[in-house]
Amino acid sequence: MIDFESARARMVDNQLRTTDVTSHSLLSAFLTVPREAFVPEKLAALAYIDSDLEIAPSADGHAPRYLMEPSPLAKLLQAAEIGPDDVVLDVGAGTGYASAILSRLAKTVVALESDENLVSRATVVLAEQGFDNVSVVKGSLEKGYAAEAPFDVIFLNGAVEVVPDALFDQLRDGGRLIAVVGYGNSSAAQVYIREGASVSKRFAFNTSVKPLPGFRKVAEFVF
Repeated sequence: MIDFESARARMVDNQLRTTDVTSHSLLSAFLTVPREAFVPEKLAALAYIDSDLEIAPSADGHAPRYLMEPSPLAKLLQAAEIGPDDVVLDVGAGTGYASAILSRLAKTVVALESDENLVSRATVVLAEQGFDNVSVVKGSLEKGYAAEAPFDVIFLNGAVEVVPDALFDQLRDGGRLIAVVGYGNSSAAQVYIREGASVSKRFAFNTSVKPLPGFRKVAEFVF
Protein backbone atom coordinates (compact mmCIF):
# COMPACT_ATOMS: atom_id res chain seq x y z
CA MET A 1 0.00 0.00 0.00
CA ILE A 2 1.48 3.32 -1.06
CA ASP A 3 1.70 6.08 1.54
CA PHE A 4 0.68 8.95 -0.73
CA GLU A 5 0.93 11.54 2.04
CA SER A 6 4.61 10.69 2.61
CA ALA A 7 5.23 10.62 -1.14
CA ARG A 8 3.66 14.07 -1.41
CA ALA A 9 5.91 15.41 1.33
CA ARG A 10 8.99 13.97 -0.39
CA MET A 11 7.92 15.60 -3.66
CA VAL A 12 7.73 18.99 -1.95
CA ASP A 13 11.07 18.55 -0.17
CA ASN A 14 13.05 16.97 -3.01
CA GLN A 15 11.51 18.47 -6.17
CA LEU A 16 10.09 21.87 -5.19
CA ARG A 17 12.20 23.27 -2.36
CA THR A 18 15.39 22.28 -4.20
CA THR A 19 14.36 24.28 -7.29
CA ASP A 20 13.83 27.63 -5.55
CA VAL A 21 10.13 27.25 -4.80
CA THR A 22 9.90 29.20 -1.55
CA SER A 23 6.29 30.44 -1.33
CA HIS A 24 4.81 29.04 1.89
CA SER A 25 1.23 29.13 0.59
CA LEU A 26 2.24 27.38 -2.63
CA LEU A 27 4.22 24.66 -0.87
CA SER A 28 1.26 24.14 1.47
CA ALA A 29 -1.07 23.75 -1.53
CA PHE A 30 1.19 21.10 -3.07
CA LEU A 31 1.25 19.29 0.28
CA THR A 32 -2.54 19.13 0.50
CA VAL A 33 -3.67 18.39 -3.07
CA PRO A 34 -3.62 14.64 -3.87
CA ARG A 35 -1.85 14.39 -7.24
CA GLU A 36 -2.69 10.69 -7.42
CA ALA A 37 -6.38 11.59 -7.82
CA PHE A 38 -5.69 13.51 -11.03
CA VAL A 39 -3.84 10.81 -13.00
CA PRO A 40 -5.20 7.60 -14.58
CA GLU A 41 -5.58 4.88 -11.95
CA LYS A 42 -2.84 2.79 -13.57
CA LEU A 43 -0.38 5.66 -13.00
CA ALA A 44 -1.34 6.43 -9.40
CA ALA A 45 1.80 4.71 -8.07
CA LEU A 46 3.88 7.11 -10.21
CA ALA A 47 1.98 10.25 -9.21
CA TYR A 48 4.89 11.83 -7.32
CA ILE A 49 7.81 11.07 -9.61
CA ASP A 50 9.71 13.99 -11.10
CA SER A 51 8.16 13.63 -14.55
CA ASP A 52 5.23 14.53 -16.80
CA LEU A 53 2.45 11.94 -16.71
CA GLU A 54 0.19 11.16 -19.68
CA ILE A 55 -3.47 11.89 -18.93
CA ALA A 56 -4.88 11.52 -22.45
CA PRO A 57 -3.57 9.56 -25.46
CA SER A 58 -3.06 11.07 -28.89
CA ALA A 59 -6.30 11.37 -30.86
CA ASP A 60 -7.74 13.16 -33.90
CA GLY A 61 -4.31 14.34 -34.96
CA HIS A 62 -3.53 15.86 -31.55
CA ALA A 63 -0.50 14.87 -29.49
CA PRO A 64 -0.98 13.21 -26.09
CA ARG A 65 -1.82 15.44 -23.11
CA TYR A 66 0.23 15.41 -19.93
CA LEU A 67 0.09 16.41 -16.29
CA MET A 68 2.99 18.84 -15.94
CA GLU A 69 6.06 17.82 -13.97
CA PRO A 70 5.76 19.21 -10.39
CA SER A 71 8.85 21.45 -10.32
CA PRO A 72 8.16 23.61 -13.41
CA LEU A 73 4.48 23.76 -12.48
CA ALA A 74 5.32 25.10 -9.03
CA LYS A 75 7.84 27.60 -10.40
CA LEU A 76 5.32 28.90 -12.94
CA LEU A 77 2.62 29.32 -10.30
CA GLN A 78 5.09 31.05 -7.98
CA ALA A 79 5.96 33.50 -10.77
CA ALA A 80 2.25 34.39 -11.01
CA GLU A 81 2.29 35.83 -7.47
CA ILE A 82 -1.32 34.77 -6.89
CA GLY A 83 -3.23 36.50 -4.10
CA PRO A 84 -6.31 35.37 -2.11
CA ASP A 85 -8.64 37.77 -3.96
CA ASP A 86 -7.49 36.80 -7.46
CA VAL A 87 -9.71 35.30 -10.14
CA VAL A 88 -7.68 32.86 -12.24
CA LEU A 89 -8.15 31.25 -15.65
CA ASP A 90 -6.35 27.91 -16.04
CA VAL A 91 -6.00 27.33 -19.80
CA GLY A 92 -5.62 23.67 -20.72
CA ALA A 93 -6.71 22.42 -17.31
CA GLY A 94 -6.51 18.74 -18.22
CA THR A 95 -7.76 16.67 -15.29
CA GLY A 96 -7.74 19.71 -13.00
CA TYR A 97 -4.58 19.27 -10.90
CA ALA A 98 -3.17 22.76 -11.47
CA SER A 99 -6.67 24.18 -10.97
CA ALA A 100 -6.83 22.44 -7.60
CA ILE A 101 -3.49 23.94 -6.58
CA LEU A 102 -4.66 27.35 -7.80
CA SER A 103 -7.88 27.02 -5.81
CA ARG A 104 -5.83 26.96 -2.60
CA LEU A 105 -4.19 30.27 -3.55
CA ALA A 106 -6.91 32.28 -5.31
CA LYS A 107 -10.50 33.33 -4.70
CA THR A 108 -11.94 31.49 -7.72
CA VAL A 109 -10.59 29.47 -10.64
CA VAL A 110 -12.04 28.87 -14.10
CA ALA A 111 -10.63 25.62 -15.50
CA LEU A 112 -10.80 25.80 -19.31
CA GLU A 113 -10.38 22.58 -21.29
CA SER A 114 -11.12 21.65 -24.92
CA ASP A 115 -11.02 17.85 -24.63
CA GLU A 116 -14.47 16.49 -23.71
CA ASN A 117 -13.09 13.48 -21.82
CA LEU A 118 -10.75 15.66 -19.77
CA VAL A 119 -13.59 18.09 -19.03
CA SER A 120 -15.64 15.20 -17.64
CA ARG A 121 -12.74 13.82 -15.62
CA ALA A 122 -11.82 17.22 -14.15
CA THR A 123 -15.43 17.96 -13.24
CA VAL A 124 -15.76 14.68 -11.36
CA VAL A 125 -12.43 14.65 -9.53
CA LEU A 126 -12.58 18.30 -8.46
CA ALA A 127 -16.07 17.77 -7.07
CA GLU A 128 -15.05 14.54 -5.32
CA GLN A 129 -12.07 16.27 -3.72
CA GLY A 130 -14.13 19.27 -2.58
CA PHE A 131 -12.53 22.01 -4.68
CA ASP A 132 -15.75 24.00 -4.80
CA ASN A 133 -14.23 27.32 -5.93
CA VAL A 134 -13.26 25.83 -9.32
CA SER A 135 -15.58 25.91 -12.33
CA VAL A 136 -14.74 23.57 -15.22
CA VAL A 137 -15.74 24.87 -18.66
CA LYS A 138 -15.33 23.48 -22.18
CA GLY A 139 -14.09 25.68 -25.00
CA SER A 140 -11.26 26.64 -27.32
CA LEU A 141 -8.07 27.12 -25.37
CA GLU A 142 -6.81 29.82 -27.72
CA LYS A 143 -9.97 31.89 -27.27
CA GLY A 144 -9.88 31.86 -23.48
CA TYR A 145 -13.15 32.37 -21.62
CA ALA A 146 -14.46 35.88 -22.18
CA ALA A 147 -17.72 35.14 -20.33
CA GLU A 148 -15.89 35.31 -16.97
CA ALA A 149 -13.25 37.92 -17.89
CA PRO A 150 -11.41 39.95 -16.83
CA PHE A 151 -8.99 37.74 -14.91
CA ASP A 152 -6.26 38.69 -12.45
CA VAL A 153 -4.15 35.73 -13.59
CA ILE A 154 -4.20 33.60 -16.74
CA PHE A 155 -2.08 30.45 -16.55
CA LEU A 156 -1.23 28.46 -19.69
CA ASN A 157 -0.88 24.85 -18.59
CA GLY A 158 1.68 23.84 -21.24
CA ALA A 159 4.09 25.27 -23.79
CA VAL A 160 2.86 27.47 -26.64
CA GLU A 161 4.44 28.98 -29.74
CA VAL A 162 2.48 32.22 -29.44
CA VAL A 163 0.07 33.81 -26.94
CA PRO A 164 -3.12 34.96 -28.72
CA ASP A 165 -4.33 38.54 -28.30
CA ALA A 166 -7.67 37.12 -27.15
CA LEU A 167 -6.03 36.03 -23.91
CA PHE A 168 -4.31 39.35 -23.29
CA ASP A 169 -7.68 41.04 -23.85
CA GLN A 170 -9.09 39.02 -20.95
CA LEU A 171 -6.53 40.28 -18.42
CA ARG A 172 -7.55 42.84 -15.83
CA ASP A 173 -5.38 45.98 -15.59
CA GLY A 174 -2.38 44.83 -13.56
CA GLY A 175 -3.18 41.20 -14.35
CA ARG A 176 -0.53 38.60 -15.13
CA LEU A 177 -0.38 35.93 -17.83
CA ILE A 178 2.13 33.14 -17.26
CA ALA A 179 3.24 30.96 -20.15
CA VAL A 180 6.11 28.81 -21.38
CA VAL A 181 6.79 30.19 -24.85
CA GLY A 182 8.64 28.04 -27.37
CA TYR A 183 9.24 24.31 -27.60
CA GLY A 184 12.12 22.17 -26.39
CA ASN A 185 15.45 23.83 -25.60
CA SER A 186 14.34 27.18 -27.03
CA SER A 187 11.47 27.59 -24.56
CA ALA A 188 11.31 29.90 -21.55
CA ALA A 189 8.80 30.89 -18.89
CA GLN A 190 7.51 34.41 -19.44
CA VAL A 191 5.35 36.69 -17.30
CA TYR A 192 3.16 39.17 -19.18
CA ILE A 193 1.63 42.11 -17.26
CA ARG A 194 -1.23 44.23 -18.51
CA GLU A 195 -0.67 47.94 -17.95
CA GLY A 196 -3.61 49.91 -19.29
CA ALA A 197 -3.84 49.29 -23.02
CA SER A 198 -0.38 47.74 -23.29
CA VAL A 199 1.21 44.47 -22.18
CA SER A 200 4.80 44.19 -20.96
CA LYS A 201 6.85 41.00 -20.73
CA ARG A 202 9.60 39.76 -18.46
CA PHE A 203 11.65 36.58 -18.55
CA ALA A 204 11.09 34.32 -15.54
CA PHE A 205 13.29 31.24 -16.02
CA ASN A 206 14.36 28.62 -18.55
CA THR A 207 12.26 25.48 -18.68
CA SER A 208 10.78 22.94 -21.08
CA VAL A 209 7.27 21.52 -20.70
CA LYS A 210 4.87 19.54 -22.90
CA PRO A 211 2.90 21.67 -25.42
CA LEU A 212 -0.76 22.60 -25.38
CA PRO A 213 -2.70 21.80 -28.57
CA GLY A 214 -2.96 24.77 -30.95
CA PHE A 215 -1.19 28.05 -30.16
CA ARG A 216 0.87 27.95 -33.38
CA LYS A 217 2.07 31.01 -35.24
CA VAL A 218 0.18 31.76 -38.44
CA ALA A 219 2.34 30.88 -41.46
CA GLU A 220 3.70 33.96 -43.20
CA PHE A 221 4.10 34.00 -46.97
CA VAL A 222 7.19 35.64 -48.40
CA PHE A 223 6.95 36.92 -51.96
